[in-house]
Amino acid sequence: MILEDLIKGVSALKICGDSSIEINKISFDSRKIEDGDVFVAISGVEVDGHNYIDSAISNGAKAVVCEILPNNINEEITYILVEDSSIALSIISSNYYCNPSSKIKLVGVTGTNGKTTIASLLFQLFRNAGYKVGLMSTVVNKINEIDIKADHTTPDVLSINSLLSEMVESGCEYCFMEVSSHGICQNRVANLDFDVAIFTNITHDHLDYHKTFAAYIKAKKKFFDNLSKNSVAIVNLDDKNGMTMLQNSLAVKKTFSIKGMADYKAKVIERGFEGMLIDFAGSEVMTSLIGDYNASNLLAVYAAADSLGMDKMEILINISKLYSVDGRMDRLISKNGVLGIVDYAHTPDALKNVLENIQDLKSKNQQIITVVGCGGDRDKSKRPEMAEIGAKYSDRLILTSDNPRTEDPNEILKDMESGLSDDQKVNTLTISDRYTAIKTSYLLSNKGDIILIAGKGHENYQDINGVKTHFDDKETLKEIFNN
Repeated sequence: MILEDLIKGVSALKICGDSSIEINKISFDSRKIEDGDVFVAISGVEVDGHNYIDSAISNGAKAVVCEILPNNINEEITYILVEDSSIALSIISSNYYCNPSSKIKLVGVTGTNGKTTIASLLFQLFRNAGYKVGLMSTVVNKINEIDIKADHTTPDVLSINSLLSEMVESGCEYCFMEVSSHGICQNRVANLDFDVAIFTNITHDHLDYHKTFAAYIKAKKKFFDNLSKNSVAIVNLDDKNGMTMLQNSLAVKKTFSIKGMADYKAKVIERGFEGMLIDFAGSEVMTSLIGDYNASNLLAVYAAADSLGMDKMEILINISKLYSVDGRMDRLISKNGVLGIVDYAHTPDALKNVLENIQDLKSKNQQIITVVGCGGDRDKSKRPEMAEIGAKYSDRLILTSDNPRTEDPNEILKDMESGLSDDQKVNTLTISDRYTAIKTSYLLSNKGDIILIAGKGHENYQDINGVKTHFDDKETLKEIFNN
């Protein structure tokens, strides 16, 4: 591709050199640069790509996109000076892959909780209805039935456009993707043509990155502010910040709620550990999913499918066939009748929702034993709150290690313990080793009791000092139950 075609639409402050040169590919990692490539220097949170311009040129870069021109200009290199390299990269990536987001119906789901579930359920629903579809999620990326490993909730913008291009080439008509606040702030979803955007909720999370809750809300809102008038914005009115997302948005505005008046309404009629009976605007549907928050997730799915033009009866029929996403309210039964639940709940609100729903469904004689931890190198302020919620809604609480990363697991546990009252500490155990903690929860249980293993869900590893060791909560619980 010719460089001037590649940078079409980029607001260049200055171009030094020949823009008619042939370009091979694009990279923002100097180590991946090869002869004839464009290097985009991104000013990241931890690493500044401008420090690696010389390295990129040594590896063969013929053009450099940057926010600051080097002191020593190489006459054989073309430099494109821009105000924001991440925005430039989003435009360049789209140009390189021939604007794939305009050739597919793209649906983005953002919010603290529910992103993976809603995106994955939409993928299931449209796949079951006979469409060719793609998925970008925390758990896995998919092109129809082909799985592609997911490393981030929202991939970098170059990878997103590459995946979308593959989806288009594979005949996909729709793509459903999670949109994280990090991805929004870092312009990973900038200049993508979204047809539908969904807001689930916003609660305490990621303050290690955003610093304040107001900044976190602003990040989510930016996604809706950037939608076009041809997009549809669907927001959850049961979250007090739902309407905030719609302010100043040019998109067609729609709302959903399981508690009040909205464009899309639903009501849970019956609840049980086997599933729910839900009324969608007068039509009753049985689903294997459990929990009122999943009723809200299913309503968001219904609203999105309707906004995309699917027949209402077809939506309802396919909703009844949907199954829970891996690591979200996964249920196991032991040989002696103990119910085990594995869930990804890793925020205070998510943990509260899961435990409240278990409380609503359990019988008087069933006790709830919760095993939960908090990740290292992440928002520390939520740790005491996670422990307090676990203690409040459980009969027994076991605090354990999650993904400590580079932190001392025992220091993380001390942070969690600080949220407990003296009375709550009486019914709480602290066991750093996660396997031992899960085994102990079973040893403490009686027939019919409920064990919740929270925090890691679908993850099949533990991250300890940069080393990921295999560990799967569901696999571990199944092994303990069978032995």
